[in-house]
Amino acid sequence: MNRVLALPALFFCLLTYTPSYTTFNLIFFYMTWTTLILSHSPFKVELFGSIGVRLLFYVLPSALLFLFDALVPSAAVLLKAHGEQGLPSGSKRRRVRVQEFKVAGWAFLNIFISIAVQAAIETLRIGYFKTRSALKVSFTIPLIPWNIAFHLACVLLLREILAYIIHRFVLHNEKYRITRYISSLHQTWYHSLHTPYPSTAHYDHPIPYLLGNAVPTLLPAVFLRLHMITYAMYLSIVSLEETLAYSGYSAMPMDFFLLGGIARRVEKHLMNRAAGNFSPWGIADWFCQTTITEEEGGALITETDEEEDESSPVFRGREIFEAKVQEALDSHAKKTQRKHKKRSRHLL
Repeated sequence: MNRVLALPALFFCLLTYTPSYTTFNLIFFYMTWTTLILSHSPFKVELFGSIGVRLLFYVLPSALLFLFDALVPSAAVLLKAHGEQGLPSGSKRRRVRVQEFKVAGWAFLNIFISIAVQAAIETLRIGYFKTRSALKVSFTIPLIPWNIAFHLACVLLLREILAYIIHRFVLHNEKYRITRYISSLHQTWYHSLHTPYPSTAHYDHPIPYLLGNAVPTLLPAVFLRLHMITYAMYLSIVSLEETLAYSGYSAMPMDFFLLGGIARRVEKHLMNRAAGNFSPWGIADWFCQTTITEEEGGALITETDEEEDESSPVFRGREIFEAKVQEALDSHAKKTQRKHKKRSRHLL
């Protein structure tokens, strides 16, 4: 447990790095990092560093926001972009059901499934194929701000492109049998949500989740072979983005950094039948002209409200209820006819 907490704490020190750092602080940081490298293998540094960053920047804040929505809905609804609909239960008068807790549980479980897959890949690379680790873990540390910024920009751009391709052409593609199966899982799980709320960023069936979330996040970092410290910064940015953009709140902290726009894009994608907004930041959608505009989003939501979806559970439940009522009426009519026939026979 100490490893899990110590590693992200060290990475957080570098996240707050500024040119005003004194020589003493840089020496202290370098000595701490060197001690960490000498006392742990690259595999452990990568594994526990990833777990720590995810816990610190996604799991804990998402869990707190989810509990806030569940325990104090009357206060949370004031901050929601879609009012009561943005709450986990869909109404401040309705208690959070087991289903909403299952959504949060699956989201947190998917986080650790992705880290387990990352650990399995590293075990094969290092233990079986005898190659170097996927991420760079060395005594040298990245301290030049523009080099760090360049690597972060490259890996975020690659994530944007890869997430768009997988999301649009795999998770929402019913042309081929395999993509149709994956798409059906994605539709049944993630697109069963009414709106995004805390912890839903990682809610999905594990197969579409690993393809649509874990692969676009990890593969660019492996392709560029980021330094572990740069990767921790990158993973922190992604985790904070997912925590805040999927919270459903109208006012975003760090809203100047496009988080408010990202949050509205996520909501439009979920609430408008996946008609667009396939990439995390919207750059790929803008380039491929798949952005859902305000007019298109409003029209699609209105159409959804006016037209009942015959495949929805509510519509099917209503059909079953009406069929049962009709069956009961027919049965009662038949019994009444039998009674009348018996009475007429006795009279004769």
